[in-house]
Amino acid sequence: MKKVLGLLLVLMLSTSFIFAQGDSESAAKADEPSQVYTMQIAHAQPTTNPRHISLVAFKEMVEEKTNGGVKVEIYPAGQLGTEKEMLEQVCTGVIQGMRGGQMDFVPKLLVFSLPFLCENSEQVTRLMNSDFATKICESSKKDGALIIALGDACGFRQYSNNVHPIKTPADLKGLKMRSNGMDTIDRTFEALGASVTSVPYSDLYMALKTGVADGEENPWVNIEGMKFYEVQKYFTELNYQFHPDPFYVNLDWYNSLPENYQTIIKQCAKDSMIVNNQAIVDNQAKARAVVDANCEIYIPTAEERQQFIDATKVVYEQYVNEGILTQAELDEMRAIVAGK
Repeated sequence: MKKVLGLLLVLMLSTSFIFAQGDSESAAKADEPSQVYTMQIAHAQPTTNPRHISLVAFKEMVEEKTNGGVKVEIYPAGQLGTEKEMLEQVCTGVIQGMRGGQMDFVPKLLVFSLPFLCENSEQVTRLMNSDFATKICESSKKDGALIIALGDACGFRQYSNNVHPIKTPADLKGLKMRSNGMDTIDRTFEALGASVTSVPYSDLYMALKTGVADGEENPWVNIEGMKFYEVQKYFTELNYQFHPDPFYVNLDWYNSLPENYQTIIKQCAKDSMIVNNQAIVDNQAKARAVVDANCEIYIPTAEERQQFIDATKVVYEQYVNEGILTQAELDEMRAIVAGK
C-alpha cells in the first residue's frame, strides 16, 4: 500500500511540474511582441560623433526594453540627405526619427542658440531639462513631428578660417563665413561684420578646401570628426554658442505605438541624451588636441571676448523686438541658466 501511495505521489508531482512548465512557457510567449515596429533614425554626423554613440545606446535600450518589439535602424553621416531633408522625411513618415539642428522647424528652439547664452555644460543641461524647454518642444506637434528629447549638439562652438587669426570682431569683417542657414548663426555673423554663405554640412569640407567659404563655426568634436582642420589654418576658441539637439519622431507613427512603447521610447530618448552629453565631455578634449596638433588655436583674452559679447547683444534685441522671444521669456531663460 505504501508503494502505491508513493507512486501516486510521484505521479502527482510530475504532473504538477509539467503543468507549471507549460504555464511558464505560455507566460514567456505572452511577453513576446505581437507586432514588431521599425524605427528608422537618420542623422548627419559620422559614427565617431557623440550623436551616433548616443543613438546606438538608444537602439540597445529600446530593443531590450520592448523585448524586440521595436527594431531601431540608424542611418548616420547624411546617408538619407541633408538635415532639412531628413526632417521632412520624418514629418511625412518616410522615416520615423532624426536628430539634428533643424531649429527653424520649431522657431522657438532658436532662442537656445542665442550667442553667449551659457558659459558651461552644467548651464546647458539645466536649460535643456527645464520646463521652459519642454513647453517649446510640445509646440512641434502641429507639423507632424514630435520632439521627445533635447540634448547638447556636441558642445560649444568655435570659429575657424584660412585668412588670419580671429582675435576680435574686427577680424571677421569681410570674411566669407559658412552658415548652415540657422538664423542665430546668420545674425551673429552679420553683427560681427562677416559675409554669410550657406553650405550644407556634408559639402563643407570641399567648400573650405576650394575657398567657397573662408571659414566656419563648429564644436571641436565636429571639427575633428569631419577633419576640417585639414582645410583650415586658424581656430579661435570662443565658446560663443551651443545648439540644442532635438530628437524628432513622426507623430502619427509614435501615436500608433502601444502606450507602453511610447513611454519606453521617450524615456530611452532622454536617457540617451545623458550618454550624448557624457560622450561630448569624453571626446571634446581629445578632439581639440587633434586640432591643436595640426593648426593654430587662439584663445581670446577676457577683454577681447567681451567685445564679441557686446557686439552680439543686438541679436537679443532683434529677437525681442520681432516677437520671437518676449523679455519675460528671456529673463526666465537667464534665471534658469543662473540656477535661480
